[in-house]
Amino acid sequence: QVQLVESGGGLVQAGGSLRLSCATSGRTFSTYAMAWFRQGPGKERLFVAAISWGGGDTYYAASVKGRFTISRDNVKNTVYLQMSSLKPEDTAVYYCAAAQGTYYSTQESTYRYWGQGTQVTVSS
Repeated sequence: QVQLVESGGGLVQAGGSLRLSCATSGRTFSTYAMAWFRQGPGKERLFVAAISWGGGDTYYAASVKGRFTISRDNVKNTVYLQMSSLKPEDTAVYYCAAAQGTYYSTQESTYRYWGQGTQVTVSS
């Protein structure tokens, strides 16, 4: 069983930056693919970014590529999402997700473990 706890959300003006963190429990963090998804108001949950278990490969949704960076620290068992040049359309609840035994995935159905989500609000 893996528990995920997100933090770092908040209110920021357009053009600003935020860094989300997702702390995980368990001893086998380095065997998990990790990802961030988001769900805007009245919208479905969508893929944002993923990182392979060793951190060597990263993947981004087209809407955030070049503005967001996913990274992980396999010593601290934590994954991060650095968000820059934020736009009002980035407003959403951001979820961290983990998939054991998977190198990486952009598919929501692959991820078995989810955090509770953290709200990001970008004002214009």
